[in-house]
Amino acid sequence: MTSTRSVQKAVLYCRVSGKKQVADGSGLGSQEHRCRQYAEAKGYEVVAVFPDDVSGGGDFMNRPGMVALLSFLDSNPTERFVVIFDDLKRYSRDVEFHLRLNRLMVERGAIRECLNFNFQDGPEGKFNETIAAAAGAYEREALVRQNRQKRIARMEQGFCVQAVPPPGYKYVKAKGSGKCLVLDEPVASIMREALEGYATGRFQTQSEVARFLDEEPNFPRAKTTKRIKEQRVKQLLTNQLYAGLVDGRPYGVSIYQGQHDGLVSIAVFERIQERLQEGAYAAWRKDVRDEFPVRGAVACASCSTPLTAGWSKGKYKKYPYYFCRSKGCDLYGKTIRRDKLEGDFEEVLANIQPSKTAIDMAAAMLKDILDAQAQKATSAVDAIKKELSKLEQDIDKLLDGVVAASNPRVITAYEKRIDDFERRKLVLQEKRRDLSGPQADFADLLELSLRFLSSVSDIWKNGSFELKRLALKLTFSGHLEYCREAGFRTPQTTVPFAFLGSSDRKEEMVLLERIELSASPLPRVRSTTELQQPIEARPIVGMRANVKRCLRTA
Repeated sequence: MTSTRSVQKAVLYCRVSGKKQVADGSGLGSQEHRCRQYAEAKGYEVVAVFPDDVSGGGDFMNRPGMVALLSFLDSNPTERFVVIFDDLKRYSRDVEFHLRLNRLMVERGAIRECLNFNFQDGPEGKFNETIAAAAGAYEREALVRQNRQKRIARMEQGFCVQAVPPPGYKYVKAKGSGKCLVLDEPVASIMREALEGYATGRFQTQSEVARFLDEEPNFPRAKTTKRIKEQRVKQLLTNQLYAGLVDGRPYGVSIYQGQHDGLVSIAVFERIQERLQEGAYAAWRKDVRDEFPVRGAVACASCSTPLTAGWSKGKYKKYPYYFCRSKGCDLYGKTIRRDKLEGDFEEVLANIQPSKTAIDMAAAMLKDILDAQAQKATSAVDAIKKELSKLEQDIDKLLDGVVAASNPRVITAYEKRIDDFERRKLVLQEKRRDLSGPQADFADLLELSLRFLSSVSDIWKNGSFELKRLALKLTFSGHLEYCREAGFRTPQTTVPFAFLGSSDRKEEMVLLERIELSASPLPRVRSTTELQQPIEARPIVGMRANVKRCLRTA
């Protein structure tokens, strides 16, 4: 007569603290190998393995693998499994959760076995187990504190501590400095264009920024999605690393000047935050297509609602039209031929395009103004130095207030003021560097803008769809209202076109005589003998002064 004895079933639990150990291949695999060797030596049958690659912060319920193990025990209530793990630290590193996990194991009839620790049921065994768990908890908390202190020290030195750098940057190892952020081209140039475009209004909304990034094949994307979401755009636009700053506020410290090169200046970054708070002028239409480039920019003259566009099916082919879709409008549903509307639009561009004489004159005026501003740069630097000195004194006073205060709300208010002053100090330091450094050449500064002003009509006729949309934003400050019978009404142009005027205006300078009312008894004579000179010799001088005043006002 032979007797059969059932083989003891066992499950393995393996854990590492992060994804890096999984990638290295020296964590979970080696633990499972040792546990299987132990089970084989004991004659156990391994029926399941439950791995974890997260720390859990001491709470085992934050570990998917441990939760799955407990669920597995619950689904097999009649079996009494042996739970094998490599080290007591892999099991739990917190005394409270360790004792709680023990109770859950006992309730499910599980038998715990560890390769590096011998469990005993007596009081001495429980004491040793508790001491070992407490030692693990101390080691974990001390490691967290040490890592936090190291991160704060790195941030105070101006180094980024993010595990993954933002798009446009990458980490390189520098001798004596650890990992440092450096620009990652061509992504850095793409991000700079996106940030500056949003700050200047080239991109009116976050959707436009997302579309710009989507159309760049070199911009990195998440594996799970091919499109850039607006939530991702918001994270990029508010990331202070792009301004050359390191934000230590999540760690309870201040903002510091980074050791890395910023993609934009602090002033540009602040403008981006202001625009995020202000909101967009008009929502970006995702359905704007190449065949209707002015869609969303032209509004109905009757109700001021932006016109929509589409194709109407004829007998033999489809025809493109613009039309108003605002219910209650007198022009609701009435179509406007695309070639008619866009032809009128091209005439508007031709009429508002400044003449070469006006552009040359504006360039000369700007040159005079910039020369005058350059002379004021020295006094501006001195003023900034004084303000920085005052800010330092104010910060020192606030720090003294924090030390003396005991009310948490008062301390929080002091810390907020200190953060505001620190940010102001960084902005002033940047301004001082810009004023003290070499100034860009005037010709380089104006070349692109003057080329645009003098050729906006050609850009619209021959440029790409994106250039046409950009020309709309740079030329007009609001919607262009269009009437089916009369065409476009007077457009609201941006400042450069407003003060330079159109190239075909029929305007004359006022005669250099004293202007008197018709009922005035005074004779209509010139004011001084000094003005007795040919009239045609003076208009350019008067126009030059007028443009100069407009530029200064603008």
